[in-house]
Amino acid sequence: MNQRRHWTGYSLYELLMTLGLAAIIFGLGLPSFGRLIADKRLLVESTALFHAVHRARQESIVRRRVVSICPSVDALYCDADGDWSRGWIVFANKGWTGLDIRDDTETLISQHRVGDSARIEANRAIFSFRSTHKRATNGTVIVCDRSGRAEARAVVISYTGRPRVARRNTRGVPYRCAD
Repeated sequence: MNQRRHWTGYSLYELLMTLGLAAIIFGLGLPSFGRLIADKRLLVESTALFHAVHRARQESIVRRRVVSICPSVDALYCDADGDWSRGWIVFANKGWTGLDIRDDTETLISQHRVGDSARIEANRAIFSFRSTHKRATNGTVIVCDRSGRAEARAVVISYTGRPRVARRNTRGVPYRCAD
């Protein structure tokens, strides 16, 4: 019997060309994938702050007292340095005197720890929300990517306590964190 073997497979040339093409495509796609991940991380942090502001505003109406948001290192008390990049707490500010403190008698409503990839800057040390007949603390909190891959987002809080997320200010200039 005369049987002929037929070999199947790829030649070395075909294999090298396929690997080279895959490396080029992967190299072109990797930076945009990193940007996508950085942008989604900023979205998570800005959304968490947006919802914290909404909750503080709602709690101030329900409780009929001042509810405050302040930066926090330990998720229990306000940070004296005012560094929002570590996280924040929302608490019922019973004896509000305009000071950015929380004592043990005040109810802690929520807390949030910020991921290592985000840097957060605010133009206020504390945001306080009062019942419906008084105005809230207005200001801007800017959320930036530490690596600089993603465009900064800002949570802008109006004097009525309503937040909105924006990438540009009212003059059309993109938000940026101080270097």
